[in-house]
Amino acid sequence: MLKKIMNYLFTSESVSEGHPDKVSDQISDAILDNMIAQDPQAHVACETLCTTGQVVIAGEVSCKGWVDIQQVVRKTIAEIGYTKAEYKFEAESCGILTALHAQSQDINMGVSREVAEEQGAGDQGMMFGYATDETDNYMPLTLDLAHTLVFTLARIRKEGQQMTYLRPDSKSQVTIEYDEHNKPVRIDTIVLSTQHDPEVTVNGERLAVSGELIKKDIIEILLPRVATRDSRYSQLLHEFLADTNAKLLVNPTGNFVIGGPHGDTGLTGRKIIVDTYGGRGAHGGGAFSGKDPSKVDRSAAYAARWIAKHLVAAGVAHEALVQVSYAIGVAKPVSLYVNTYGTAQVDKSDAEIAQIVGQLFDLRPAAIIRDLKLTQPMYEETAKYGHVGRTNEVVKKTFFDADGNTFEREVELFTWEKLDRIDEVKAVFEI
Repeated sequence: MLKKIMNYLFTSESVSEGHPDKVSDQISDAILDNMIAQDPQAHVACETLCTTGQVVIAGEVSCKGWVDIQQVVRKTIAEIGYTKAEYKFEAESCGILTALHAQSQDINMGVSREVAEEQGAGDQGMMFGYATDETDNYMPLTLDLAHTLVFTLARIRKEGQQMTYLRPDSKSQVTIEYDEHNKPVRIDTIVLSTQHDPEVTVNGERLAVSGELIKKDIIEILLPRVATRDSRYSQLLHEFLADTNAKLLVNPTGNFVIGGPHGDTGLTGRKIIVDTYGGRGAHGGGAFSGKDPSKVDRSAAYAARWIAKHLVAAGVAHEALVQVSYAIGVAKPVSLYVNTYGTAQVDKSDAEIAQIVGQLFDLRPAAIIRDLKLTQPMYEETAKYGHVGRTNEVVKKTFFDADGNTFEREVELFTWEKLDRIDEVKAVFEI
């Protein structure tokens, strides 16, 4: 008797830059960037808590420069969009408590070395990187679409021309139906929750903002803009809107006026699945934001993504998970693991692929920092809409010096998304 093969559903979520946990991530990474901009070898572990009218900064740092924490925090909050007193969390009026102190000498002794290449890992742990060929940026479609929804919603809010009732806090969730070959078939459910003003002016008339109004604008304004990003989005979204069985759930609890840090306390490092692969692959458990690249929680996770993306882009496999693990103070990884989920396109086992990867990529912390240029002040951009699957580009960023004056630096972002070793990978796997 033949076994019946059924399609399955998979879900990923994302949150906007105005979500309280993401506010905390961005503040931590903005502080990190301003320290690294003055001292590329700075050691930083910065945690942020934000709540009604209050920001608390704590952690351990070793930095030759000096950063005006208040200035950096207020600038970051203003750029997110918390600029009105009615939000109960506002850039210019919130209280800021700073409790940063020097890094432990015990940790520093295990990390620092006279020979830079022998720099030890900043902590023990295992880190994962993942890639799949179901999207052009080698990310899971569920997460990529969830990110694009809240990113585009924030763009509309900041443009101030449409959906003028939007406030900074929002969340998305996307459920996609996959067939037995793990190919996306249709969008089953989209959940969107967005903070909003209680009223909006339409043609000179004040109207209450209702779920019906927001849903109408999402269908007519948001989804068409999202559909233009990728042809697969376009087809899937048009089919979704025409599918009577599909579900579009907008602000399911009703009003969402109270939000941001006033609605929920935010903490650094509480959105690690949003930051990575939306539940696909795996996650080692360590958060990224607020940590300098000597912490392998961050740098090795980026390197693992770099490797996984190369394996898929080179045609070694349709899907790849890479795990690397470390012991504190030891430079060489304890283990390296590759899983292609049976999708390998080369005549080698996953163990053989891992062995080749270990010979091709130097995964000592200092080598990762060198190869991915991680001593740049490149981290605030990672703290919203995902650390992976982003666009590698060179931008100009503004920082504060020790006197509170601004200066510009040219920074290369998302270096782990580059396919700069693709020819070497193809050659060694004879592709």
